[in-house]
Amino acid sequence: MTGSNLDTHPPRTHTCGALTEADIGRQVILKGWSDTRRDLGGVIFVDLRDRYGLTQVVFSPQDDVQAHTSAEELRNEFVISVCGTVHARSAETINPKLATGRIEVRVTELLILSRSAPMPFQVSVHTQESQLAGEDLRLKYRYLDLRRPAMQQRLITRHRAYQVIHRYFDARNFVEVETPTLMKSTPEGARDYLVPSRVHPHAFYALPQSPQTYKQLLMVSGLDRYVQIVKCFRDEDLRADRQPEFTQIDVEMAFATEDLVFGLTEGLMQRMWQEILGVEVAIPFPRLPYREAMRTYGSDKPDLRFNLTIQELTDSFRGSGFRVFDHTVDQGGHIVGLVVPGMGDRGRGYMDRLDKQVVRRRIGAGGLIYMRAPSSGAPPTCSVKSHVLPEDYVRAALSTSGVRAGDLLLVLCGQWPLVQQQMGALRLHMARELGCIDRHQWKFAWVTDFPLVEWDAREQRYTAMHHPFTSPKADDLELLASDPGHVRARAYDIVLNGHEIGGGSIRIHDSALQQRMFDLLGISRRECEERFGFLLEALRYGAPPHGGIAMGLDRIVMLLTGTESLRDVIAFPKTQSAQEPMSGTPASVEPQKLKELHIRSADL
Repeated sequence: MTGSNLDTHPPRTHTCGALTEADIGRQVILKGWSDTRRDLGGVIFVDLRDRYGLTQVVFSPQDDVQAHTSAEELRNEFVISVCGTVHARSAETINPKLATGRIEVRVTELLILSRSAPMPFQVSVHTQESQLAGEDLRLKYRYLDLRRPAMQQRLITRHRAYQVIHRYFDARNFVEVETPTLMKSTPEGARDYLVPSRVHPHAFYALPQSPQTYKQLLMVSGLDRYVQIVKCFRDEDLRADRQPEFTQIDVEMAFATEDLVFGLTEGLMQRMWQEILGVEVAIPFPRLPYREAMRTYGSDKPDLRFNLTIQELTDSFRGSGFRVFDHTVDQGGHIVGLVVPGMGDRGRGYMDRLDKQVVRRRIGAGGLIYMRAPSSGAPPTCSVKSHVLPEDYVRAALSTSGVRAGDLLLVLCGQWPLVQQQMGALRLHMARELGCIDRHQWKFAWVTDFPLVEWDAREQRYTAMHHPFTSPKADDLELLASDPGHVRARAYDIVLNGHEIGGGSIRIHDSALQQRMFDLLGISRRECEERFGFLLEALRYGAPPHGGIAMGLDRIVMLLTGTESLRDVIAFPKTQSAQEPMSGTPASVEPQKLKELHIRSADL
């Protein structure tokens, strides 16, 4: 039978993942998609799929001739309703990998609810990862891609994360408050998405990069504890773990200290990993000052799942006569090394490829210098000839870095912090080469004591490392006027396995200090008044000390599900070119609509 109205058939009694041996002999009604169809000598087997699982249904003329005849029409992804009786599978057909693998439903009535056109790609449960269609095609037909159980499970994991978050913060007296989506453009480190106002000609709203000013105002209002799972927007270049619209777990507390924020966040991570993965996460998380993280791991989001650490070798090579090293030292730069165990016997071909393809092309460093200590115990060798870089200096570097027989020492030189970042990227590459990253470990950490500001050579001014509302450390206040680059911020990031999953700070709650910060950043008094006058005024009316954190929900779910891209955990994501292929977003609009918004299109 064929039909499209569910009223012509009773509602389902079970989902496709529910039936077990306890249901043998029961008459049931199942509804779902025809995942696969097999015709074996007149008996037709269909794997019926819904988001709960898979059940094998059997069409045999011995059970019902009409149902069997109708089943000959079935193809993949037809939507059907079946009525039948649960039977035990024969011993040789039991599928122990399937929750319903010990039973099957012998069908006595079939209703075809919807037919499917030939699929642009396969979404069957049995489709292997290596057989998947390309991402561009899957994004164009995202509603089909979302039929895949793996994709549905990721969205279900995201749903479960939402529930943990709501329960966790509610139990701790946090109030969920929605902040505006149409707000004022404020400088927060990335370009805003702007929305023209029809009723206010030539004026624009901005979509929020974060609810930063609003959550601070909620603290001024006396709300005390705020949380929101909020959509944020940034018009910036994309990569696999970045989207133009993303979701934050946004948190703010009055009378906050770093320890209070850390304890609250660690408890949430512990709860989430326990409830979703059944994994016990040890707290408290280790804390690394920013400079230590950069010096030791070459990153402000270090991956702590392996022990390769960066060595400072500047003093070992000081005065070596090697022009490259001497010039670096004279310019105040650094010479850094990385000991890679067990790779001291790698040949010239491997080292040349490492230098050209990885160090120069991918990492962007000027070139690699290396020293090999053969496992045979033979004398070490260096990629720079001894008449250019004397052996005494090579031996000093090998001793300082702790190289043993069979090890490889990689050396880069340059200016802080770029050379640290380059060596950090090389550290990650070598860890992958060694296969020493344990995918089953969860290594959380806090990175603290970030610089308050950094110098922008292009604009010739200081910019905020986090955002302009971050409080400086009290001990460094006297440096604000004389040496701003060395002022530490009361800012912190939470990192996991080499990913930043959240960041926050204790905020400036004094209007005078906030004005000093704006002055330092080169924001004129007029611009301050236009953009932040409401905040500066609010801080004059008894603002409590406050602080908080924003955690990237998309990235957290990406890690929880073991995927490599944020696009895998967002129902309808954008591509790296900020497009949504399925609906054709963004798209042009009619000239009349632009006219209503007081906008005239022009080729720039």
